[in-house]
Amino acid sequence: MIEFYKTTSEGLVQLEQVQPGCWVNIISPTIEDRKWLLNEMEVAPEFVVSAMDDEERSHVDLDDDTGQALVIMDCPFVEEASQTEDLSITQYDTHPLAALFVPEKDIIITVTLRENQTITAFAQGKQRGMNTNQRSRLLLQMMMHISRGYVKYLRNIDRQFNENEKKLRKTMRNTELIKMLGFEKSLVYFSTSLKSFESTLMKISSGRVIKLYEDDRELLDDVFIEIRQAMEMCTIYTSILNGTMDTFSSVISNNMNATIRTLTIVTLVFAIPTIIFSFYGMNTAVLPADSHWAYPLVLSLVACVICAIILARSKLLK
Repeated sequence: MIEFYKTTSEGLVQLEQVQPGCWVNIISPTIEDRKWLLNEMEVAPEFVVSAMDDEERSHVDLDDDTGQALVIMDCPFVEEASQTEDLSITQYDTHPLAALFVPEKDIIITVTLRENQTITAFAQGKQRGMNTNQRSRLLLQMMMHISRGYVKYLRNIDRQFNENEKKLRKTMRNTELIKMLGFEKSLVYFSTSLKSFESTLMKISSGRVIKLYEDDRELLDDVFIEIRQAMEMCTIYTSILNGTMDTFSSVISNNMNATIRTLTIVTLVFAIPTIIFSFYGMNTAVLPADSHWAYPLVLSLVACVICAIILARSKLLK
């Protein structure tokens, strides 16, 4: 799907076809959309391939021959319930958003393989100060929106983590432990994407790939602050999660050791009657009172009591 937007005196309007100074938005591109980029917009083929790669990481590329630039940003999103094994687990991931600068056409093109909250917000005109004629500023505004999305999702992860930790303090169920694994995976995805996102910002700040104006510098600094805040939050939450998981692993191990110790003691105590009755079951006449069943029973009970007292005094039952 291809959409055309342009900022006019009336605000953001949707066009029927491409015009200089407009923003071209492509969502879930088809083969025809790819041909349109190559033939009509004359976008560099390697840029088209990178823009449509779902595994592409954040980076910046420049085509010296045409002056075209490609900026790919990883955007956070919530996985659909159908994509997770457990419907009760909220899983987060990232997907690429490509921005193509085509100076000969005087346009900016964004390509995303799925619905994107940033693109939706901009297409609906919810971004203040948006101007499609200012391509570099439009890109930085999108990056700011993406950075705030990371912060928002990280806070959601922290809130869900705290709720799940309270449940784990009461019961060690597998469901809560699997949720912890989901949080850990989400933080790993975010951490990797944020590092490449920061590297992309560093290259943009040089001004060699995309021309930046004086007003853009202040916005770029704000994006740096937001993305570094997200990175710091991700690092802190990852450390807390790892420490919590280590603690719960130790608690589970201690509980298992205590259970095994108790079972071992019970097995040891109950082995005494078995040994005594085994002796009385032999064909021998040297055992005392072997003609009456009550004697080995009383002997077994006395031996069990003595064994329990010895174990209690040795603190093995505590």
